[in-house]
Amino acid sequence: MKSVALTFLAASVALGSFSASAFQQPGKIIAGSDMTFFPYEYIDNNKPTGFDIEFLDGLAKVMGRQAVNLDTRFPNLITGLQGNRFDITNSSMYITAERLKVIDMIPYLKSGEAILSLKGSDYQPKTPEEFCGHKIGSMGATSWLQQLHKLSADYCVKNGKPPIAISEYTTDPQTTQAMLSHAVEAQITDAAVARGVVQKLGDRVQISSETLIYPVLNGFGVKKGNDEVKQALVDGLEKYSKTPEYAALLKKYNFVAPSEEDIKTLMPQP
Repeated sequence: MKSVALTFLAASVALGSFSASAFQQPGKIIAGSDMTFFPYEYIDNNKPTGFDIEFLDGLAKVMGRQAVNLDTRFPNLITGLQGNRFDITNSSMYITAERLKVIDMIPYLKSGEAILSLKGSDYQPKTPEEFCGHKIGSMGATSWLQQLHKLSADYCVKNGKPPIAISEYTTDPQTTQAMLSHAVEAQITDAAVARGVVQKLGDRVQISSETLIYPVLNGFGVKKGNDEVKQALVDGLEKYSKTPEYAALLKKYNFVAPSEEDIKTLMPQP
């Protein structure tokens, strides 16, 4: 199999090239990250941690840089990137055609969603099609919200079912709290995040879905026109993907890098 980074390079080149610009600070790579999204990025003992934080740390080292993560709420990440607050977004951001219209994205992980429900509840949805007529919670600005609104209109309403009542919250933990307080009946979130919630609150919640929902690629976001950062990330991923540290990190979090076929089939066109 070709190296992961070579596939990253092919995907990046396919999205086009733009004029170069510099990193924000010499010797550093500044990243915007919503540190409320366990296990990807979160605060532990007043320090950023999680898969994405460790991943960028290792990547930055092979790039000869130091990673600096700025805690930024998810809906503000793209505007912050465009406003030059940071060099990249590093926040388990799903790659969508809509996002590719405004930023460049470099894939580094395959993911998807899962459904969380309350233990003991009569409502245990296995698929989004079972959301019709129910109150569903989600973190705001996520890619799956558009899919849920479309599902509500094109599936629920058109089939004579009640629409989905979707409630959006600033962070994923706030969404979980809303479910615990019965403000919503179920929660849709990233599959790895859902596993983390169960790990923390296993006596109160469970994953009711049985398969990965809406499979997608996670990617770093780079401002359009910033060739220097984009190419440095691609070159860094080429090196980092060959290290024992990279393999150990994937194993630690039970994640897998996207295959060449994953990127071929899941990478949207802007």
